[in-house]
Amino acid sequence: MSLIRNSNELVLPSNIKMMVYGQAGMGKSTYALSTPKPLLFDFDNGVKRINGANLVGVDTVQISKWQDVLDVLKENLSGYQTIVVDTIGKMMDYIITHRCGNRVPVIKDWNGINQEFSNFMRNLSDLNKHVVFVAHRDTRKEGDDTVFIPSLREKSYNSIVTELDLLGYIEAKTENGRTKRTITFDPTTRNDGKNTCNLPSVMEIPTIIDVNGNLTHKNTAIQDYVINPYLGMLAAKKAETEQYVKVMAEIKEQIELITDAKSANDFASRVKAFDHVGSSLDMTRALFSAKVNSLNLIMDKETNKYIQKELQPSLL
Repeated sequence: MSLIRNSNELVLPSNIKMMVYGQAGMGKSTYALSTPKPLLFDFDNGVKRINGANLVGVDTVQISKWQDVLDVLKENLSGYQTIVVDTIGKMMDYIITHRCGNRVPVIKDWNGINQEFSNFMRNLSDLNKHVVFVAHRDTRKEGDDTVFIPSLREKSYNSIVTELDLLGYIEAKTENGRTKRTITFDPTTRNDGKNTCNLPSVMEIPTIIDVNGNLTHKNTAIQDYVINPYLGMLAAKKAETEQYVKVMAEIKEQIELITDAKSANDFASRVKAFDHVGSSLDMTRALFSAKVNSLNLIMDKETNKYIQKELQPSLL
């Protein structure tokens, strides 16, 4: 059986790989933990800075060396739906130490370093879980402009971002005297971003802690406003794909029954009556055109009907 698939037969992954970044104090870690059933890989020893109310039900791995990560990935992690890495910059430092020891990496080391990260991502994909990376904010100069980017070594940055579905910049904005936190997924002239899940360009992050540090709402922002909409979009695509397959099967069966001008004209009169979805109408027209050509039928411009093409007499 052929492994080649058309666009309506593709199997789309249902898990999201994302990174959030911003200044210290923006609540990046708390936001990252608003995912379903997270397991926190604490590379930065930052768990102590997270409000205890947001850690209820959250298991944590306090990383001391890269081998800790490799060992944990061999455990039974079926009870978790999300892996949270806080922070990815510190994680890459652990990978570098794992590959290079205490020496500074040289050019030839980076293929191995990036491959170690790719292996990590592959292992997570095999576990079928969401992945959220947390990163600090850095800057990049582009002419006279300053662009906010995740704080990562340049040699790792592109290979890491390539693996992501979403890259979001968290910041605080004051509008009409009210300060709110937002996350921007689309790239702009002032921040890097990535938005393959077709989310709104900018989303407000709900405030779930009051002035006394008490939890006022459940910490489910990513689950509610990122993952659930994405899964809803996939469900809609799946339904559309199933409808496409169903209607095209019916259409192909009908086209097979065309044997002459009469049956061709009958089908042509019913082309738009099918429950078309996506590109099914264009595909139908292409299949029908091939069929009438194979039967040597042509369109009569006066009657706007298909007729049998007259065969040219053989030259003597």
